Amino acid sequence: MGALTLSLPSEVRGGMGRFLLFVVLYNLGRISIYVLLGVAAGFTGQLLGDGIDGAVWRQVASIVAAITIILIGLYLTGWLPWLRNMDRLGGGLWRLVEPFGRRLLPVSTPMAALLAGLVWGWLPCGLVYYALILALPLSDPMMSGLFMLVFGLGTLPVMVATGVFAGWLARLGRNVRLRQVAGVIVILVGVAGLIFGADIFLVPLDG
Repeated sequence: MGALTLSLPSEVRGGMGRFLLFVVLYNLGRISIYVLLGVAAGFTGQLLGDGIDGAVWRQVASIVAAITIILIGLYLTGWLPWLRNMDRLGGGLWRLVEPFGRRLLPVSTPMAALLAGLVWGWLPCGLVYYALILALPLSDPMMSGLFMLVFGLGTLPVMVATGVFAGWLARLGRNVRLRQVAGVIVILVGVAGLIFGADIFLVPLDG
């Protein structure tokens, strides 16, 4: 977000209204890709769940959801460095998509900002992959797409703020202790899901 913001021409960054428009369009493009990936995850969940007892599938999905939450927390803390390798899974696809984004720089029109966001949505990111793991067992393209929409909207305030306060927030995000505190909180939520029932993480499949 900081890199995209700094690539904006000075005439765009000079006016707050126009600047915010570009930042929002970046994120609209990014979240649109997340929704598309969520729909694909929902179709995949349907295929994997076909012929499997619904109760068994739901229990497995619940456990996967809780474990995924714990992995997200561990990812944030940095205590298991190998989890960072998740970011590399989409590296091959990113190398194919990234040149299209480079051609849009410097982003000088709203349409270019939206297109840059669509490219940005394919950027390898472990947290996005974990969210897709949570979306997959919903086994419904619409619900999985909605799940990823909510996930994307949940990241929107931070991303917009990062665009506005790029330098300061980037330094804050690199604060190891702050990331560890946030990670521990997320881990505790995942552990609670395992103890009290990980169904709390899933949208009901039976209406």
